[in-house]
Amino acid sequence: MTTATPATPVPPEGSLTGLTVGVTADRRRDELESLLRRRGAKILSAPALRIVPLDDDALVRDATDACLARPLDYVVATTGVGWRGWISAAEGWGTGARLVEACRAATVISRGPKATGAIRASGLRESYAPASEAVDEMLGWLLERDLAGRRVAVQEHGAPLPEFTAALRERGAEVVEVPVYRWGPAADPDAVRRLVEATVRGEVHALPFTSAPAIEAFLAAADGTGRREQVLDALRTNVLAACIGPVCARPLLAADVPCVWPERGRLGALVRTLDQELPARHRRHLATAGGDLTLQGAAVTGPAGTVHLTPLPAAVLRALAERPGTVLSRAELLRRAWPAADASEAPRPPDAHVVEAAVGRLRSALGPYGSLVRTVTKRGYRLAVDPG
Repeated sequence: MTTATPATPVPPEGSLTGLTVGVTADRRRDELESLLRRRGAKILSAPALRIVPLDDDALVRDATDACLARPLDYVVATTGVGWRGWISAAEGWGTGARLVEACRAATVISRGPKATGAIRASGLRESYAPASEAVDEMLGWLLERDLAGRRVAVQEHGAPLPEFTAALRERGAEVVEVPVYRWGPAADPDAVRRLVEATVRGEVHALPFTSAPAIEAFLAAADGTGRREQVLDALRTNVLAACIGPVCARPLLAADVPCVWPERGRLGALVRTLDQELPARHRRHLATAGGDLTLQGAAVTGPAGTVHLTPLPAAVLRALAERPGTVLSRAELLRRAWPAADASEAPRPPDAHVVEAAVGRLRSALGPYGSLVRTVTKRGYRLAVDPG
C-alpha cells in the first residue's frame, strides 16, 4: 500500500529532483535557472522572446528630447529594466541629470515594485503605485485627474500601449511615448518548439512565466505547430503554470488555465512557490519489501540512492505508480504511457512487444530497484509494493 511517513526518503539532490521545468524567460534567465538547478530540477531552456535594447535608437533620443523641451506633469514608469535603460541612455548622451530633474518636477507613478526600485535608485520617489501592478489601475488613477493640457511621459514596457495613451489623449493630455526596448522574436525558435512538444508529451512538470508577453509568445509558437489546444490542456491538467504575479497570469487566466503566483513578484518567491507546489503534485511514496521508495517525476530514491530515468521509462513507471500494486494490462499501459501524438489521432493499437521492451528498459534503468516492476503472467505488470 502507499504510505507517507516522515521516514520516507526525499531525493538528496534537492526538493525538485526528478522534475523538469521549462524556462521561457529571457531577462534574468540565468538567475532563474540557477535557482531551479540548486533544487535539483532539470531545465528545458527556451526563451520565447528576447529584449531588444533601443539605447542608441533615434526614437528613444527624440522622446527624451521631447521630455526635456517643456516641463512634464506626469511620468509613468512601467518596468524597472525600461526605466534603468532610459536613464542610462540619457546619461550616455549627457542629458541624464536633466532628465532626472525633469522627472523630479513631475508626479511619478510606478507600475510595481521593480519599477519603483529603479525609480528610487535614480534618486526619485513615486507618488502612486497600484498594489495590483496593473496598467489599467494606473490609467484609472490618471483619469481621475484633470489632464487637459498636461504633459505625460509614458515609458513603454516592450510594446506600445495604444489603449493607455489613447485614453490620456482623449482627456486632453499631451503624451510622450518612450520606447526604451522592444520584445523581439525568440533567438532560438526551435528550442521553443521543442519545449512545446515536450509539454504536450508530458515531459514537463512546470512552466514558470515572468511576463505576459512571454506567455503569449509561447502560445503563439504552440499555435504555429498546431499544438495550442494540447498545450492548454496540459496546463489545465498535468503541467503547473506558475507566474511572477497576477498581471503576468492574465493570458492564461483568460484561457481558463489555473495559475499560481507568489505574494511578492520576485524570482526567489516564484521558485519557492514551485518548491511548495511541485513535490505535492508529483511525489509518491511506496513501501516495498526492500525499503521505502520515493517516486518524483523521473527520479526514484531509496536506500540504494537516487536513480534518474529517461522520459519513456519514467512515463511507464508513472502509469504503474498511479495505482500501486494494481495490475495494468499491456493495452492499458500502452494507452497511459504512450499518448496519441495529436488529439485527432486514434489511440495506438496494443503492441505487446513495444510494452515488453519498454518495461525491460525500465527495469534496467531502475538498477537496484528493478525488482519493483513485476510481470503478472497473461495479465500485465504491477508495482511490488508492501501489502502490509
